Amino acid sequence: MDVTMGQAGPAEPQQIRVNFTTTSPDLQLPEGRTQLLVPADIKRYGLSRVLNSESMLNTTSPIPFDFLINGSFLRTSLEDYLKANGLSAETTITVQYVRSLIPPVYQASFEHDDWVSDIDVLSEASRAGLWSGDKFATGQDRILSASYDGLLRIWNNSGNVISTSASSSLGGHSASVKSAKFLSSSQIASAGLDRTVRIWKYTESDDHLSGTIKPTLELYGHKAGIESLDVHGPTGRVLSAGADGSIGLWTTSKSTAPAAPASLLPGANASASKKRKIASTVPQRGSLSLLQPHTSSASAAIFDPADATVAYSASQDHTIRTIDLTTGRVESVITTSHPLLSLCAVKRSSGTLLAAGTSARHVTLADPRVNAATTSVMTLRGHRNMVSCVAASPHDDYSLVSGSHDGTARVWDLRSARAGTKAEGGGAVGESVYVIERESLKSNKSAKSDVPGRGAKVFGVAWDKSWGIVSAGEDKMVQVNRGRDLLAAE
Repeated sequence: MDVTMGQAGPAEPQQIRVNFTTTSPDLQLPEGRTQLLVPADIKRYGLSRVLNSESMLNTTSPIPFDFLINGSFLRTSLEDYLKANGLSAETTITVQYVRSLIPPVYQASFEHDDWVSDIDVLSEASRAGLWSGDKFATGQDRILSASYDGLLRIWNNSGNVISTSASSSLGGHSASVKSAKFLSSSQIASAGLDRTVRIWKYTESDDHLSGTIKPTLELYGHKAGIESLDVHGPTGRVLSAGADGSIGLWTTSKSTAPAAPASLLPGANASASKKRKIASTVPQRGSLSLLQPHTSSASAAIFDPADATVAYSASQDHTIRTIDLTTGRVESVITTSHPLLSLCAVKRSSGTLLAAGTSARHVTLADPRVNAATTSVMTLRGHRNMVSCVAASPHDDYSLVSGSHDGTARVWDLRSARAGTKAEGGGAVGESVYVIERESLKSNKSAKSDVPGRGAKVFGVAWDKSWGIVSAGEDKMVQVNRGRDLLAAE
């Protein structure tokens, strides 16, 4: 594409002066090359070509860029942008260029026997630094799914189930599993509506075509169903959020875990002879602590990504609470306008940012620091039903994915924000850059209805460098979407 450094002649197509800027130190333009005249009809792809050219960044391999004008992504030509904003073609536009988020293209779906409540992924990329990676076989990436049928399943990248957890009669969950996470390549934690947290040992055969998920520990303390859990592999600690409003802290160590409360064990009120019949062969233990910080159902509890002694919890009581796990004290409370259903942490150089999915169809971003001038940072709008799950990007500190009961997962870029309208409550508002629909609805037209996403509520989502974005839900499918090259002509 031709780019003119001087004034255009009368026969030239209309051109617009652009001032390029960036906050990325490794992408700075040489001095004197930040301002150019470009064709008025140029779009994102053309601007990317300009920046990658020999006279500009002179990249060895093309870098896909997105462009922000006044905090919003450019999705039209520059000419259309000027017209939409009532600006003259003589206006010099300041354009901030940033690395693009790659479109999450559909890869595969793995069919389940029942609703899939949660998923987690195992890969060398995702677990680097989170746990020792003991016995991890390079290339043996795995997906863990939790189901309403009370079972856990391990999937390989061919979509085959290579292992299924034990049933309730053999030490498994006696009700729906709501959450499951890999503690390491050989250990799994799960929790569900049977009010228990369970620890499992996972082993694979030498040919990696099959495996076993063996129960090793049953943890008791919650008095209602457990909605979600988080794990910290290096310390073998587990956090749980219960419908009773409590937050549990657990250890996977049988020797250091406290005794289980006798009143909560199966058959606690049964006769002595019946107790002997239903006695579990799996060790049973209690919690390290069981806090009651919320006045309504706790929907999520997560470890701070930089400090495992700090936890954050979200609840339907509209609050996010920061908990010191060493003392058991609530250090700060952020009150929002709506019930909260999910929570994730975005690790940034300036500190942790929390993203909470709400029943009001949006994601609230909040700063948990006690001394933060403003706790509410941004609102992400676009979902058409409650936001049931959120996950941060493994690639950067400015993007995340959310799943909703509207049948979609949406990818957000926090670098883009506009001023919210009065109806939106003001503040900074972000809009999704990509929408991931359920392929099960596309392939099965009979499943579609007048209500978007009916029959395909998304319950769980994970984002991994190797797997991409993995989502699961009411359609009984685990769906994989992975980024593909953005440098294609528009």
